[in-house]
Amino acid sequence: MTVVIETSGKQYQVSKGDEILVNKVEGNPGDAVIFDRVILVYGDKTSIGTPYIAGAKVVGKIVSQGRGKKIIVGKFKRRKGYHKKQGHRQYLTRVTIEDIQA
Repeated sequence: MTVVIETSGKQYQVSKGDEILVNKVEGNPGDAVIFDRVILVYGDKTSIGTPYIAGAKVVGKIVSQGRGKKIIVGKFKRRKGYHKKQGHRQYLTRVTIEDIQA
């Protein structure tokens, strides 16, 4: 069974046993995380939410907390000698999908 979940404004297609990288979720490694915003379930039969499927949830376990790859943001104005460079690293959480209840 495969589901599409929404967290932090992004959608992820997951199955049992998958490992996904999502925006930071509060918790320590080993803690359980519940994603209750299930948009789509497909496998034997397909269910589409309006916008979410009532009663469906995905249970995951936090594997690690960390930061993503650094991205560089730059501003530049031609002929003015203006350059500005700034870096950013997003806080991320690695989650393993343990159970799908739909």
